[in-house]
Amino acid sequence: MGTEKMKSYSLDEMKDKHIGKLGTKKREEYEYELRMEVIGQMIKQARKERKLTQEQLGDLVGVKKSQISKLENNANSATIDTIVKVFKALKAEINFRVKLENEYIQLV
Repeated sequence: MGTEKMKSYSLDEMKDKHIGKLGTKKREEYEYELRMEVIGQMIKQARKERKLTQEQLGDLVGVKKSQISKLENNANSATIDTIVKVFKALKAEINFRVKLENEYIQLV
């Protein structure tokens, strides 16, 4: 074996190569699903920190336990309104960042 160096790749380079470059439909769908998965994990973590069952959280929000389970496992089917209601029931603050081109919009 020689002293050849193994090339390393960044996560973005790997996503570009295997999923598609930013702006392509496949990449946008991947990024959206990833964000929805993270939101579901945040809901689950916040619920557990509040020591609530899915059923108890559902009662607070006005939905069934099964909808809370779906949110925690895949928030793709949820509306922003539902997500906001869930976080309000959990007494959790939500921050949204909106970026237009290279500038973030801030509400004052």
